[in-house]
Amino acid sequence: MEKIVFVVPNMVGGGTERIVALFANELVKRGYPVAIMIFAGDQVVYPLDERIEVLFVGEKSNGNPLVRLKRIKNMRNYYKANKGCYIFGFSVMGTVFSVVAAAGIPHRLLVSERSDPSKYNLWRIRNWAYGKAEKVILQTEDTKQFFPDKLRKKAVVIPNPVPGNMPLPYQGERKKRIVSVGRLEKVKNHKLLIDAFAEFCKQHTGYELHLLGVGELEQELRAQVTALGLEKEVVFRGFCENVLEEIKDCGMYVLSSDYEGISNSMIEALAMGVPVIATDCPVGGTKMYIEDGVNGLLVPVGNQAAMVQAMQKIAGDPALAGKLSANGVKIREAYGLSKIVDILIKEAGI
Repeated sequence: MEKIVFVVPNMVGGGTERIVALFANELVKRGYPVAIMIFAGDQVVYPLDERIEVLFVGEKSNGNPLVRLKRIKNMRNYYKANKGCYIFGFSVMGTVFSVVAAAGIPHRLLVSERSDPSKYNLWRIRNWAYGKAEKVILQTEDTKQFFPDKLRKKAVVIPNPVPGNMPLPYQGERKKRIVSVGRLEKVKNHKLLIDAFAEFCKQHTGYELHLLGVGELEQELRAQVTALGLEKEVVFRGFCENVLEEIKDCGMYVLSSDYEGISNSMIEALAMGVPVIATDCPVGGTKMYIEDGVNGLLVPVGNQAAMVQAMQKIAGDPALAGKLSANGVKIREAYGLSKIVDILIKEAGI
């Protein structure tokens, strides 16, 4: 059984890193030798099985060619020592670096596209590197349209899993708390969410909005909150290690992204029965899990009025909130971690 080497920039937080941790832990539990190669950092915030080898082969380069060359050299030395391994790229540049580093060394290459491929500027070098892979693993069917035919033929759609250690669905009265989990970056469009929350509060008092995550826009978003006079109602929580405990009893979860691969925190909110509102954003991950009006509410990207209306529906209609909650938890069975890893092993040929 050959070693599976997941290649990621870092493990300091984020949906991709969480999926790597879930897959790595499940595979090593099944007896696979597993390593996680981190090429642009030296920290791990997700719990990993002690049998997983974790190696740091480089630091953040900021475009420095010498740092990148050193990184590639370290990667090459590892691939030489582990000939025949599965290199499993979970980032575009990690895949590019691995293709270069493993040239001439026996290996098998798998890649996983984790975002909206239409937003990636260096698509030529990405497609070149992905062309070296045996399988290109995509999160949704919609993602295929952005790749040439030769890559579509290698494409396999494998959805994100529901973790196996999820808390049981909360049964008590939910807090008047709206929660959003994700990096504080432009693509997540927290600005729209904050504006929508401000409008929502005009009719529904006593609610708080909790933002779980860190990012470059934090100060800008804080200034927006201050300008709206919502310093007491909007709480910036930063990075939270135990997200599940933080969101399980909230009144609603809102995903406001302009585009998204698949939001893991959205999946977890559904699985715990938190009523979910999500933008119907590219590349189709939200509509893959949410049937509008049945187990969640979908709103158009960038539509503040629709988001406010959806928040008002859940806050003002307990029966609807209960229906969304009861149906949301059904994804535990449909997308359980063990079932998704079974698909991964079969489709990726591991």
